[in-house]
Amino acid sequence: MALASAANATIVTVFDGIAAGRTSFDSTVTAAGGTVVSDTWAGLSGGTSIDRGDYTITRNGGGSFWVSSYGSMSGQTVDISPARNDGGWWDASGRTDPMDYYNAGVTLTFSSAINSIGFEVGDWATCCYDPVTELFISFDDGAPIKVASATTWSQGLFPSQTNPASSVYEIFVAAFDDSGEFTKVSFWGNGLGEYLVFGGQVRYALLDEGSLPPIGDVPLPASSLLLLGGLGGIAALRRKRTK
Repeated sequence: MALASAANATIVTVFDGIAAGRTSFDSTVTAAGGTVVSDTWAGLSGGTSIDRGDYTITRNGGGSFWVSSYGSMSGQTVDISPARNDGGWWDASGRTDPMDYYNAGVTLTFSSAINSIGFEVGDWATCCYDPVTELFISFDDGAPIKVASATTWSQGLFPSQTNPASSVYEIFVAAFDDSGEFTKVSFWGNGLGEYLVFGGQVRYALLDEGSLPPIGDVPLPASSLLLLGGLGGIAALRRKRTK
């Protein structure tokens, strides 16, 4: 399978452990002729808006951040624990609309356009399957893209970046879109009742249009890729690791 041309609005996403995901992100950017910029979160003090120089962090629904650290994640994190926009404590009608949980998430607004980004997420998939817990990303307020889904705790476990022999609830999520550029990335989950943190280290780049190699040449584990071809078709090649 090959990536669609840039004109077909191809989006590739990856979901993996932190060390493996970070390596794959860097290799993919380099293969496409880009340069990776990384920002390890340190010195965060909360507030309603956090300025990281190249980008600003805000909550989707407004309000202040709770800053902490988590496990072996690379840097500080912010709490984006899922909640319903309407304040409800249960999903009476099921989890049918990802946007019902959007306000609890986070948005990164960049001062200059990018089209590749990766970041760390902690404590996902430890509970709260109704019947699934999912993670979503959107670019420039576009349609939500599901980047991860779990129905059991084992599907969120990956090797720790500091002790690979130990499995932890720490993942790396990345997205590449060489059909254009964007300045706004939003991320959130729908696992109502679970604790969820975001941050650690953010990696990003700007690739030339059409510069991503054919999917067979992209140095990402085939089992951890999702391909969004055209304007909506999804070919799922996501790895579901079970411990």
